[in-house]
Amino acid sequence: MATSNTERKIRQFLDEPMRPGDPRIRPKGTLLIIGGHEDKENDKVILRELARRVGSGKLVIAPIASERPNEMWETYETVMRGLGVRHVHHLRIETREDGSSVRAMKTLEDATAVFFTGGDQMRITSMIGDTPAFSRICEIFVEGGIIAGTSAGASVLSETMMVSGDGEASHRIDANLQLAPGFGFARDMVIDQHFAERGRINRLLGVVGQNPRVLGIGIDENTAIELDPGVSFRVFGEGGVTVLNGATVTMTNIAEEDRDRTMSIYGVTLHVLSQGDRFDLRTRTPRLGRAHEIEDELGIEVDEDSAAADD
Repeated sequence: MATSNTERKIRQFLDEPMRPGDPRIRPKGTLLIIGGHEDKENDKVILRELARRVGSGKLVIAPIASERPNEMWETYETVMRGLGVRHVHHLRIETREDGSSVRAMKTLEDATAVFFTGGDQMRITSMIGDTPAFSRICEIFVEGGIIAGTSAGASVLSETMMVSGDGEASHRIDANLQLAPGFGFARDMVIDQHFAERGRINRLLGVVGQNPRVLGIGIDENTAIELDPGVSFRVFGEGGVTVLNGATVTMTNIAEEDRDRTMSIYGVTLHVLSQGDRFDLRTRTPRLGRAHEIEDELGIEVDEDSAAADD
């Protein structure tokens, strides 16, 4: 029996997986990184932007992180079709073997966008990391597609992902701060989601204190960043995006103090950005934007009082 193109692609990726950190590749794609609980009923600013980006292309929903993937799929399929996306497909991954299946690869064939939903980020990375399905997702990104993720699906997009940690109290040096390797689409940063709602600034400060090289990006619920990797990002949605820049740190006590002590950290630069604002990843500087410009781009009508206040 002749080998199909899909089977040849699987064999190609098994022999030589594609990975975002490969220095030979220069991705042309965009990331849409969402802090969770994005609006699905009203203006749907964030999902409307995803729909705009997808256009007439093919969107693949990947509810791998969820314990109820079929329910998650049905919710997003309905919303995205309602926003005008005609080609919406379900990536069914229930075991690691599924990541090497013909079915999964056919689902991803000709896709121009992939959306990881919320749940448990470790399910996503352990299920598809370095499988042919993951290589195909990397290929979509390299070729100029959009990779989106919300909540757990947002965390996996960074090089190192936040898994767990206490954010309510001041960070202690020996705190149970669990980090794990992410997919590496967004480099030199750690992303935390549900940020303001769950009081997670202390745990993100703990990450930056451990290695001030990385940017800490905390994204509130119903808020997102649209990121051109290595260049800049722009903020969408109703909440804020907190940026912790450790490049300016002058001292931490992490290496000197007893492990049960509270962490000291001096000189962290903190920015809070809202809709329309931009952040330059090369110079690590923010730039003020206008919230209504996003709504204008998406064709969302706002009342005159709100627009006047924004101006």
